[in-house]
Amino acid sequence: MPGRHSADAPDHDGPAAPHGHAHGHGHGPAPEVETARVPRLVLLVALALAALATVVGTVALWPDGDLPRDPSTRYAADGVTFPQAEVLAVSDRCERSGDTGGTGGTGGTGAGQGPACGTLSVRITEGADAGVETTVLTPPEVADSGLGPGDSVQLLRTPAAGGLDPDYSLVGIERGTWLWLLTAIFVVLVIVVARLRGLMALVGLVVTGVVIWYLMLPALLEGSPAPAVALTGASLIVLVVLYSTHGVSLRTSAAVAGTLVGIAVTAGVGYLAVRGGSITGVGDETTGRLDTAVGGLDLQGLLTAAIIIAGLGVLNDVTITQASAVWELRAAAPSATRRQVFAAGMKIGRDHIASTIYTIVFAYAGTSLAVLLLVQLSQQPTGVLLTTEEVGQEVVRTLASAIALVLAVPITTAIAAATLAGAESDAPDASVA
Repeated sequence: MPGRHSADAPDHDGPAAPHGHAHGHGHGPAPEVETARVPRLVLLVALALAALATVVGTVALWPDGDLPRDPSTRYAADGVTFPQAEVLAVSDRCERSGDTGGTGGTGGTGAGQGPACGTLSVRITEGADAGVETTVLTPPEVADSGLGPGDSVQLLRTPAAGGLDPDYSLVGIERGTWLWLLTAIFVVLVIVVARLRGLMALVGLVVTGVVIWYLMLPALLEGSPAPAVALTGASLIVLVVLYSTHGVSLRTSAAVAGTLVGIAVTAGVGYLAVRGGSITGVGDETTGRLDTAVGGLDLQGLLTAAIIIAGLGVLNDVTITQASAVWELRAAAPSATRRQVFAAGMKIGRDHIASTIYTIVFAYAGTSLAVLLLVQLSQQPTGVLLTTEEVGQEVVRTLASAIALVLAVPITTAIAAATLAGAESDAPDASVA
């Protein structure tokens, strides 16, 4: 058939068999759907240019390894080690501030005595002092966390001058076993339930981690423009992850195009909101410490980059759903026009917008629960609260992601519908199942 091509299967003579499931995420082979030659070429050329720009950006922004090495940012001084220790006993939290009743040295708790309040009795299990028992101070939240005898903790060992005993302090609870167990459960469930697609999704997670750790973070520390780094890194992740997870097809290409447009919208809205709202980007102690350690860091740009990265996952889900919906709708009703397929796809998209907006709000509310609790305690007027840095940042993050999400749905649906071949019948009563 001139001017037409099956995007996901060889050419065929008749319409594809109807598919009743219209709201999918690209699981399983795509239905056989004919596409128009010119829109298909336009889409593929646009994606090729986007891929070229991403490669150029990656090469230009690739870090040279010359990261700032401010001694003040080092976690510990020379000679300090981090041995593991086994918990022997956990004292109750102190009732009065500063009433610990013990020291942080190696003197222990004394024969026949329990640990003083606000302390842990531990036995070092590795390093030069393996077997030594000591007492370390512990914050109240650690004492109340469920830590008990037999658990492992990480200590900081500071050597003392003049032959004195070293000093120990608590670094944190050893959680490696639980974290690895949860990771193993997650990986197994993903592979068992989603099979090959799940395995490819896990590969995509690894690719995402590599891009963030080896490209984006070092480039940001070296002073590269944060929005450019985020746009380049996000585009690289989208191009690699979506195609590897959902397969190389025109359906996936439509989702990739919609996602890239959504990323651009997120960047634009985030940039304007941060600059226009005079958001400083200093929202907590960590950001302030980073600003001190890395001179000249653009914290407003860093916040914009964070907004872009945060919105990437939601955009990916929405665009894949919409592209798959368009393909399924056309397969179910080959006689439907592009306009009808678009309208039907938007019915699915509106439901997805509503549910995903809740997801965005709940995600930010969950990560900012401590801030929200402080806001509740302050009993300040809403207008005053919106002027605070902490609340302003979360509002900007939420609204920028939500705006990009809302726009990505019709954009992706329109791109996918535009690539479809003309309807087999333009009868007025043609409809989409």
